[in-house]
Amino acid sequence: MTQTIDVRGKVVLLTGASRGLGRAMAIGLARAGAKLAITARPGSEAKLADTVGSIGSPDADVLTLTGDIAQSGDCARFVESTLQRFGRIDALINNAGLGMDQLGAHFVRRWKFDEIPDDVWKRIVDTNINGTWLMSRAAVKPMLAQGSGRIINLSTSFPTMIRSGFTPYGPTKAAIEAMTAAWADDYRDTGITVNALLPGWASDTDMIPVEDFPEREKLVPPSVMVQPALWLVSDASKDTTGMRVVAKDWDATLSVANAARAACSKAAW
Repeated sequence: MTQTIDVRGKVVLLTGASRGLGRAMAIGLARAGAKLAITARPGSEAKLADTVGSIGSPDADVLTLTGDIAQSGDCARFVESTLQRFGRIDALINNAGLGMDQLGAHFVRRWKFDEIPDDVWKRIVDTNINGTWLMSRAAVKPMLAQGSGRIINLSTSFPTMIRSGFTPYGPTKAAIEAMTAAWADDYRDTGITVNALLPGWASDTDMIPVEDFPEREKLVPPSVMVQPALWLVSDASKDTTGMRVVAKDWDATLSVANAARAACSKAAW
């Protein structure tokens, strides 16, 4: 069965699109006809251009922006630039995040919480938690004005959230999961949905250094994020909120409705 998920003309603001999961979702959404505003940190201009070039379609409508999602002014600018270009924002995908690779290689080392340098702790927490909140706060205002919108937060597996040696990354994702559940209730019956999306297993991105996991074929490819991301952006998910979607559990041989049912569960605990 070939799944068809219509996102043509949808305007998607996607953070962290210069690499990994964000890059894969940006390419997949653009190829499916969505209009995109994609962001990355300053200095990532060439990588963002590579993301756009990899779409392979002269009709792709993509705005590239750089800035820091941990800064409220940059978040407001991302939203305003998207509105100026496209007139609306149908979906925000809070993909940008930092992981334990901020401490270098040795992914399997169990860093105790008191060993984390101040600057690394602050950088990860500011990006993962505060950045998700600041971006969502900026984007929800035009969504409320238009009476619809999708907020999609990148989460992780529950064991990772409490895994020894994964502080602060794991706890920041636990916060995002909790925010997803709370925000879904905050905006229930407004036309705005809030859901979490996660690979479902360690993914083949540079957040996991090759030195620490050389058997890359055992990792989840970033491409698994595309179909569930399309569904979450589309009108087909308009009645779904407060849920977590596990990308590796999305079965493309099923109908879209059945694939979504199999991959979804309630967000948080």
